[in-house]
Amino acid sequence: MQVLNPAYILPAGTEAMPGSLIGAVIFFAGAISMSITVGSAKIERQTKNIKGGYRRTPFGWFIKFIAGNPIMPIIAVGAVFGVVMTTFSYFGENNYGVEFFVESEPEQAIVYVRARGNLGLNDKDVLVQQVEDVILDMHGIDNAFSFAGEGGLNANTGGASGPSDAIGQVQIELVPWEDRPAYAAENDIPIEELDGDVILAELQTRLDTIPGIYTEILNLAQGPSSGKPVHLRLSAAEWEDLYTATEIARNKFDETEALIDIEDTRPLPGIDWQIDVDVEAAGRYGADVATVGGMIQLVTRGILLDTMRVDSSDEEIEIRVRLPEEDRVLSTLDTLKVRTQDGLVPLSNFVTREPVEKLALVSRVNQKRVFDVKADVATGLTNADGAPINPNERIAALTEWLETDPFPATVEWEWTGDQEEQAESGEFLATAFAGALALMFIILLAQFNSFYNAALVLVAVVLSTTGVLIGMLVMQQPFSIIMTGTGIVALAGIVVNNNIVLIDTYQEYSKYMPRIEAIVRTAEVRIRPVLLTTITTMAGLAPMMFGLSLDFFGGGYTIDSPTALWWKQLATAVVFGLGIATVLTLVFTPSMLALRVWFWTYVRFIARALSRVIGGSRSQAAQDWALRRAARKVKSPELLWDTDVPSPKVDPVPGAPLRAAE
Repeated sequence: MQVLNPAYILPAGTEAMPGSLIGAVIFFAGAISMSITVGSAKIERQTKNIKGGYRRTPFGWFIKFIAGNPIMPIIAVGAVFGVVMTTFSYFGENNYGVEFFVESEPEQAIVYVRARGNLGLNDKDVLVQQVEDVILDMHGIDNAFSFAGEGGLNANTGGASGPSDAIGQVQIELVPWEDRPAYAAENDIPIEELDGDVILAELQTRLDTIPGIYTEILNLAQGPSSGKPVHLRLSAAEWEDLYTATEIARNKFDETEALIDIEDTRPLPGIDWQIDVDVEAAGRYGADVATVGGMIQLVTRGILLDTMRVDSSDEEIEIRVRLPEEDRVLSTLDTLKVRTQDGLVPLSNFVTREPVEKLALVSRVNQKRVFDVKADVATGLTNADGAPINPNERIAALTEWLETDPFPATVEWEWTGDQEEQAESGEFLATAFAGALALMFIILLAQFNSFYNAALVLVAVVLSTTGVLIGMLVMQQPFSIIMTGTGIVALAGIVVNNNIVLIDTYQEYSKYMPRIEAIVRTAEVRIRPVLLTTITTMAGLAPMMFGLSLDFFGGGYTIDSPTALWWKQLATAVVFGLGIATVLTLVFTPSMLALRVWFWTYVRFIARALSRVIGGSRSQAAQDWALRRAARKVKSPELLWDTDVPSPKVDPVPGAPLRAAE
């Protein structure tokens, strides 16, 4: 404890690092002294007489009970498969969902400010300023950075794109997790109120009271970058059908329980001015299209003359010529004149303008227009069946609705975003696991020279996933595609090692003893290394499974820190998977080995019986049968030595040379 917390012995105010070093010295000195003391204190016991023979352990009698008759191996294997099937079935109905990556404690977030209308930059800045004031008034906010307008949007979003109607954003950083206890004590607030999820939920509630805008908080959680988990993509060749389908999907998303922050990529309502040039009329006045276009650009963006580079920027700066700011209005087109060979001609003679519906962006995938409908999922809710609501559960519910063909026939749909990445990652891990099993099989086949033994090891690896599912249920954790999948792959290596130890020892023993006895002896001899491997691995990963982190340098410990949350599911998969797999290995593997022995025993018995029946009593098979029956009736001779009678001593003949036998 001195190492973890120097305040136990040293006076108050001692720095953590020197105190921990002193504690480490005390710890090692005590360990060395204890080692010397225990090594010196030797208990003298009376020497027991050596008894020959082999004494079977209780575990050996248990394996003998399973492998010693042809029925119990079948029952044991059936029981193991029954437990496995029951576990898989129960997990399928009562699991805690599936997630792509581990959810960690939020420490950063982006607040999108959404509004619609013909807003100027100053108007946008006023609205963003209101949001920033609310954020800075919250407890637990370390700092905030805000800007209005389109510049900088979609920056530092971890791969997620912002809403199309965002007028600005505020990037915030919460108080670091390790500094929250001191911050809570300084501001006299409960530490529970500084939880990242609690702060973001309270912040969203306060921001909803600001009139005229809509806010959306993006949690920049650690791990792979991702956007909104429920992401539906619609595609079609016909614009009208695509727009109608997107509207139907958006209405369904709005009606679906637990979906929040819903958005779609349809064009925002707005007006664009379409300027049409009558080329034929312009030609009659002697004006060409290039000249007319240049005059119109003077009112709009300006005419590009050249580009230049400056020391303060890495990009080129455009040099444009425009009319004075007060003349950059559409009404200027009515009074603007263009120079021709016949003199100045008003642009209004051949240029007209009309308002049209605004089309902000056209997205195409595989040469088809696409619209996206995206949403986030509220946490802590359950559906009508009592199962927790998560993105995968909502996607499954919406998929049932999509399979009823609610869209026009020309519209196609697919799930993309997180769902697509999750499917790709799951497929990759499944392929990697299958490839690892294939390589293991090749190596085991080369070493054991037996298809049965190699397949037996791989079956044990597959059965070890039962423990992983039990661990997810016991620890109430969702199945993580990345971390739990990685834990299963890591678990396979340990399970393979345990089975290799058992089968290799069995093959060695079976060379000079009956095979059933070899199975029992193998289980007895190898139970110690198997249990040592299992217990040490489980004990080493237990703190990680419970989220316990020890600070050996600063002193103290923490529970469920942001970095510890990353590894809980991986450690849970290995700990529970290894524990259950060890029990299955010590029962399933001997049972399968005994099952093969009894199978071939009865096959040979039936073959000999058939040979006897077919060949008659004078056949070789019948004579061998009779000889074995007679041999079984003969009892083995028993030799006894009397160790108490001294053996006679024979004196050598004087002068006779000694021989090797004497």
